[in-house]
Amino acid sequence: MGSCDHVKDLPGAVEPSTREGCEECLRIGASWVHLRECLSCGKVGCCDSSPNKHASAHFQQAGHPVMQSFEPGEDWRWCFVDEVVV
Repeated sequence: MGSCDHVKDLPGAVEPSTREGCEECLRIGASWVHLRECLSCGKVGCCDSSPNKHASAHFQQAGHPVMQSFEPGEDWRWCFVDEVVV
């Protein structure tokens, strides 16, 4: 795992915006491969292996740097800015 200064700036525990799946995919009736949760605001989006890549789009739009896997049994985090697993 890598080092990332963005982790120390996270607000702490945030509530996921949904437990049902990727917000945008649910809205448009699309599917996803894996889910990610933004650790700045709790937004749940689909991963880059998914057709719509909503987690990356959220980073591009909001600038929130760190996502965590929203898959059961996974707790890894990814920093978009430093491009490392943290």
